Amino acid sequence: MKNKGLDCLALTIAIIGAINWGLIGLFSFDLVAFIFGNMSWFSRIIYALVGIAGLYIITFYMYTGGVEQSHEA
Repeated sequence: MKNKGLDCLALTIAIIGAINWGLIGLFSFDLVAFIFGNMSWFSRIIYALVGIAGLYIITFYMYTGGVEQSHEA
């Protein structure tokens, strides 16, 4: 979590992906395919970015509930 801009971007992309999966699960509606075309190059890039963002967010587990970093003497 050293790069807050990248962290926020990854979270935003993952949230968009989660919303899209929610729409697929609840309504059988794929928003990415609706906007960018069914498996067009651009939609495939969007899907890949969501996947990469999800993998990046896995690293957040190292910072939650882990070893507390204290700099007290």
